[in-house]
This record gives sequence, C-alpha cells and structure tokens, in this order.
Amino acid sequence: MAGLEDLYREIILDHHRNPRNRGELPPPAPHAVGHNPLCGDEIEVYLQVEDGRVTDIKVGGQGCSISQSSASMMSQAIKGKPVADVQALVRRFKGMMSIPDADGNEIEPDPEVKLGDLEALQGVVKYPVRIKCAILGWNTLLEALEQV
Repeated sequence: MAGLEDLYREIILDHHRNPRNRGELPPPAPHAVGHNPLCGDEIEVYLQVEDGRVTDIKVGGQGCSISQSSASMMSQAIKGKPVADVQALVRRFKGMMSIPDADGNEIEPDPEVKLGDLEALQGVVKYPVRIKCAILGWNTLLEALEQV
C-alpha cells in the first residue's frame, strides 16, 4: 500500500503532467502575471467573475512542477466559489505554507476552510526556497482579484 507521501507526490505530478484550466480568457477578463525572479517561474491568471463568484479561471505560464501544480490545483479549488471564499482559501493556503499575514503574524488555520488535495503541497514547507514556487499562483490570483 502506498504511503500518504507517495499519494501526495502523485497528486502533484498528475497536476504537473495534466494541468487543469490551462489557457487564457479573452479581454476584458481580469488578468495578472506573477514572476519568481529567483528561479524564473511565471504564472498567468485570468478570471471571470460574475455576481461575486469566480465562474471561470484559466492559468498559463511555465516553471517547475511545484509552481505549475500549485496553480493547477488552485484553479480547481476556486472555480465556482464566491470571491470571499476564494480569499479565505488563499489565506488558509498561505497559512499552511507558513507565510505570515500582512502584519507579520502567523496565520491561524480556519478549520472551516478545507484544503483537500492542496494539502499535498504541505511538504513544500520543508524546503523554504520552494515555498515561493508554491505560492506564486496564489499571489498572482490575488493581483487578478484586485481588478474585479
């Protein structure tokens, strides 16, 4: 029987090999580009928001398996959700990645916000240099949401 770590590794590899919601949305879709200058990863996020809900998301870019898998998993997790729930999920994900809030405080996990398959990325915390890869898509998503 495969261990939990093997299962998580398989989820990440699956999203890297078969990224979900890949592509672009036509203008005037809110759009943001994130870049990690340390490693060259790039993520593009396109959103369609109607009545306060993310009705569609497309993700593009290139980079390592962690950045691309995280963006793919993020796109699946937020599609169809109200913007407020998306923002709560971003906060919860960053908390899992040990990223402090805007005031520098540790983010307390909200048990109401479920991460599901996103928990597969929790092992990235062991490699601090890779955390930026995992959160690149999430930060780019927040930039795109600012345009809504």
